[in-house]
Amino acid sequence: MLIHTHNLTKIYRTEEVETTALNQISLEIEEGEFVSIMGPSGCGKSTLLNILGLLDSASEGSFAFMGTEINGLNEKQRARMRKGNIGFVFQSFNLIDELTVFENVELPLIYLKMTAKERRERVHEMLEYLQIMHRVNHFPQQLSGGQQQRVAVARALVTRPKLILADEPTGNLDSENSNEVMKILTELNEAGTTVIMVTHSEYDASFSRRIIRLLDGRVVAENKTVAV
Repeated sequence: MLIHTHNLTKIYRTEEVETTALNQISLEIEEGEFVSIMGPSGCGKSTLLNILGLLDSASEGSFAFMGTEINGLNEKQRARMRKGNIGFVFQSFNLIDELTVFENVELPLIYLKMTAKERRERVHEMLEYLQIMHRVNHFPQQLSGGQQQRVAVARALVTRPKLILADEPTGNLDSENSNEVMKILTELNEAGTTVIMVTHSEYDASFSRRIIRLLDGRVVAENKTVAV
């Protein structure tokens, strides 16, 4: 079991207000699954994704990733678990404008303390795979939205993670580039990578094999999809 949560709850507190973002979420996600998380804005989708990605911690409940209980770990320990195991793809790309395509994709490998030769080979392999090698020395602002998202996907994949977390990965793209990103995520999943995607798009969700629907911080429905 890659991910197991039981009664996962996230509460945001201020001096005056207490807001429950997630309310007793219990999930099981096996290695190799492709799961979509859907629901209206404010229902807790991104909060759940941040916790599953070890970027945030729950207030209550349990969360095991790769057999390790995560709740109770400090940020340094969570970062160690993230490194090399989880790749992120965001709607806003989150590329660093001052770095070239090569340097953006290379960045996660520097944290893994790979040699320069290993990093170069791995980056070139990813850029070739995603057909963006011809832009290797360009900066993000010189790329189209579709090209920027390809670079973002390359950066997420370059460490060969067990899990890809995608937060509205086609939200800023036209239909042609959206289809390309969904095709890439599908191919990755078919090659064995687990994919969890937050999306508002029923069409994008149809590429996954299971849809989990949230409302007001709770799981209200779960169903398998028919292959596209």
